[in-house]
Amino acid sequence: MKFGLAVASIMLIASRASLAAWPTDKPINYVVPFSPGGGTDIIARVVADKLGSILDTTVIVTNKPGAGGNIGTEYVARSAPDGYTIGGASIATHSINVSLYKNIGFDPKKDFTPISLVGTTPNVLIVNPKTSYRSVKDLLEGIRASEHPMAFASAGAGTSQHLSAELFAQTEDVKLLHVPYKGAGPALTAVMAGEVPFSFENLIVASPQIKSGAVRALAVTSSDREAAFPDLPTMQEAGVAGYDVVSWQAVFAPAGLDPEIRDHLNSAIQDIFKQPDVIERMAGLGVNIMASSPEQLATFQDAELKKWATVIEKGNIKLD
Repeated sequence: MKFGLAVASIMLIASRASLAAWPTDKPINYVVPFSPGGGTDIIARVVADKLGSILDTTVIVTNKPGAGGNIGTEYVARSAPDGYTIGGASIATHSINVSLYKNIGFDPKKDFTPISLVGTTPNVLIVNPKTSYRSVKDLLEGIRASEHPMAFASAGAGTSQHLSAELFAQTEDVKLLHVPYKGAGPALTAVMAGEVPFSFENLIVASPQIKSGAVRALAVTSSDREAAFPDLPTMQEAGVAGYDVVSWQAVFAPAGLDPEIRDHLNSAIQDIFKQPDVIERMAGLGVNIMASSPEQLATFQDAELKKWATVIEKGNIKLD
């Protein structure tokens, strides 16, 4: 018993020592597994700037794009759990890709320490404004009346935009033809040009075109209406029972991170997303701030992993 107490005391002292020594003058590397300019990158730069000030250290954002986010995310998973490497995470890297790819090089649960869910953004169902579709009901009637599966655009195979449409098709038991484009911009342009009649697009990307009338929005994919478009119904309100899709951003660290460092990082992120300028910036981006506990992020991720595994398996969607 005395030996056990001694070991526990040593571990507690070591834990406190590690926190007391962290962070040193060594910079924290915030890895973004996507190219600059996207949602994960934008949020990372907001967090990095504020986090550096709170912790009185330097936080460097490093972009490591490729393979749908898998390359940079694997880098984080293989890094030392010392608090000097953290990673920006998304719906793709930590819930979709494990069911989509044959080998992603990491386990999205076992290889990471959850830090905080940052925020969510809905996708939005949009159509070319020259079509006759003015509601989700209109679109469904058109899909069911079509002789062939109706085409839809996406930002690429396996993206949240693609899987939003796949879930729509599965929920309503209709057939659709997926037309993947190389990114959200080209997919949006395709709908605007009438190359395809509709798509699901991230609201951050589609907002300017909705406001200008270049596309017509029918519904948001989240279970709640979006503050920036209060008159736009949700998919559930439009009659698609149980439909709920949000893209999300989070922060993870490698597995095995000291719990005190984890909690210190979480506390700092909580503080960041209470700051008025950050709240204003996120609202402008259409991000609904979540700023969760590590435990809440883990529970949320579990539900997302199960949800998208079911959709991907049912849709027989696989990537190399």
